[in-house]
Amino acid sequence: MALNSNDRSIAAFAMAGHALVHWFETSIPIFLVVWLAEFDVSVAVFGLVVALGYAPFGIGALPGGILADRYGTKRLILLCLAGMSAAFLVLSLANSIYAIAVGLVLWGVAASVYHPAGLALISTGVEERGTVFAWHGIAGNAGIALGPFVAATLLIGLDWHLVAALLAVPGILAALYGLGASFDPTAAVADDVDAGPDEALSASTLLANSRALFASAFAIVFVIVVFEGLYYRGMLTYLPEILHGLEAMAGLAVPAGLEGIQPSDYIYVGLLVVGMGGQYVGGKLTERIAPARGLVGIFAVLAVLAVAFVPVTGMGLAAIAGLCGAFGFFLFAIQPFYQNAVAVYTPADSRGLSYGYTYLGEFGFGSASIAIGGFVLGELSLTAFFAVIAGFAVGGGLFAGALLVESGRFVGTEEALETEAND
Repeated sequence: MALNSNDRSIAAFAMAGHALVHWFETSIPIFLVVWLAEFDVSVAVFGLVVALGYAPFGIGALPGGILADRYGTKRLILLCLAGMSAAFLVLSLANSIYAIAVGLVLWGVAASVYHPAGLALISTGVEERGTVFAWHGIAGNAGIALGPFVAATLLIGLDWHLVAALLAVPGILAALYGLGASFDPTAAVADDVDAGPDEALSASTLLANSRALFASAFAIVFVIVVFEGLYYRGMLTYLPEILHGLEAMAGLAVPAGLEGIQPSDYIYVGLLVVGMGGQYVGGKLTERIAPARGLVGIFAVLAVLAVAFVPVTGMGLAAIAGLCGAFGFFLFAIQPFYQNAVAVYTPADSRGLSYGYTYLGEFGFGSASIAIGGFVLGELSLTAFFAVIAGFAVGGGLFAGALLVESGRFVGTEEALETEAND
């Protein structure tokens, strides 16, 4: 079914926002290489500075969701785009590690509001929700791939200060586009449901809404998202390093002019590109398959892929590349299913809060797998690492199964939650 004009307007605005969040996010490590060469500061100290920027990205999701419910999703996304662009303009003027830290923290705070606001906007404003979730995810993957590619390419011939300023330009243009964009952010909810901004939102209301959410099916969805975040962060953080270390990479010829790039880098970028297809297929399937059923199936596949990784490493480069392609497809195909599950099992008037909790689980609690994975890889073995990763998928699958079994009890969840939150 073709998207109506309101769906198209929201899709274009949200896709631009999602792509740019990840455009900025993934360009920062490229700058880190340059900063380490320019400033007389240790890797450990600069790592802490960069962490200061990334930390608010996850921690700020919950307050970002609260602000989206209070002030409106479009306003929050515009502030996000403007704030991220301003942060990179600050970086373009930086001449010390302290100024860089200020720019990165500003970026993290601004970027943190996007996911709860953007997904809340899609869930309340779009009729063809699954299709737009799919395109929205594809846009995010495009940003993930293009951010470091463009930054690295520009840095070949330009000073990093100028490159930081140039990277801010798309964010400024997107903010200007958003100012003129016209759409109804609540077109997909019933006329008698108040899904608009709530200027009178109070601490007691937030507490009541939160209690209502976690007394419902959303509590299970939240745990599912945490397990997905543990799998996602652990896998994407350490897979490049794991691929670099595989002896099977040694024999691959690198194209002329790209001698400094390892073959594993191509495989990793390919994984992200294949992920775009996973986002699209997953989004389209949410219109045909119940969220819980889809989550059970994809978690099962992800568990099998993790268990299969070590045996496949002995089968040659083609087998490794194929397995990584499958990882990329299913790792991103699962995202539209949990995004849709949040929309199905939460009330429209608390959608920003719901997605705020969701991305606190995804980017906040999910990042624990970085520490867990580093310990397992350093102290145990590659086999143990993938066993732990597979365990995250099994945990998510079990909770998705519980959601599937209990789904009959949650019919009319939105209406029940709205009634409870308003009592």
